[in-house]
Parts: sequence; C-alpha cells; structure tokens
Amino acid sequence: MTFALKPDVSLTPTEHGTVLLDERRGRYFQLNPTGTLVLRTLLDGATAHQAAELLSERYGITREQAATDVAALLENLRKRKLAGR
Repeated sequence: MTFALKPDVSLTPTEHGTVLLDERRGRYFQLNPTGTLVLRTLLDGATAHQAAELLSERYGITREQAATDVAALLENLRKRKLAGR
C-alpha cells in the first residue's frame, strides 16, 4: 500500500524539519528532521519497512526501534487526519 497525505495537506520545509498544514482545518503539525526523512521516504514510494531500514542505517538504531518509530509517526499522521491511507 502506498502512503499518501490527504489532498488538502501541504508541506513546507523549515530549517528544523517540515511543517504540514491541514488547509481545510487550519491546523499544522511540525516534523523534526528525522520525521521529515521518514515522511519524504514514504512519499517517494518506499514501504514503512524500507523507511525503518533507512532510519536504522542513518541513525544507528535497531531495526525494531526504527520500525516502532515509523509506525508511531504513521499512526500520529492518521490520527490527526493528515494521511489518506
């Protein structure tokens, strides 16, 4: 399954990561650089597993921890109604 943000969510890079703006609700959500890396990887078509692999390699954390972190980000985006799937 391909990850996608809702159509009314826009991305703005910042010096500290990325801001996601829910244009319909007028709410925003800030991602740090690590969250930005995961989000960009998923938006480029990678699976959650592949994003976790990249996170593990880039930051030297276990694959299990990386998978937990990716899953938490995805759940948070869905809960805030920013992700479409």
